[in-house]
Amino acid sequence: MSASTSGGGGLSPQAAAALQEGIGLVFARWTALQMAVENEWGGRDSRAKADRLAADVLSFFTTSKGPYYFDDLEEMMFDNISEFFNADFEDGSVGEVAEQVLIMHEECLQNNYSSIEKLRNTRAQANAVSQSRMMVTDEGDDSSDDSSDDDDGDEPARADDMSVDEPKPSKPAPDADGWTVVPPKRGGRGKN
Repeated sequence: MSASTSGGGGLSPQAAAALQEGIGLVFARWTALQMAVENEWGGRDSRAKADRLAADVLSFFTTSKGPYYFDDLEEMMFDNISEFFNADFEDGSVGEVAEQVLIMHEECLQNNYSSIEKLRNTRAQANAVSQSRMMVTDEGDDSSDDSSDDDDGDEPARADDMSVDEPKPSKPAPDADGWTVVPPKRGGRGKN
């Protein structure tokens, strides 16, 4: 995906401040980044490294004239995450965050701060990491509740009540005409 935004004109000081706030709001809601910070994947200064990542993303827009390409921003973010946290976020979130930041930048160039206002006004997730842990805890509680409800053992378990993880195919299966679809590699990560 090589979407680009226009490089015409720079950001006004007000727009740059709004973009900085928007980047901070997006990063605060980015579960993978918040997990890296909370679990100190980058060492004791993981919070400072996350702040530096945000500053580098802002600098991407403020120090060059553009045009700004999605692939360049995503690659810069992947490289910084790898360097700062010794991790690769393979959940697709880096691309999603890069796309959202590019959209915010384009809006800021037009003095349109609607997406930043929306982020500001929506109830911020108090902590994305604790929310994801809460789901795991809730599942554990549900299963123990289910077992205490069915202690008599007389009723067979209903399929609706059971939670079973679906098996994941280890290899791509050939389609009807015999061709096998191979999933794409993560693009833009090759080092020359």
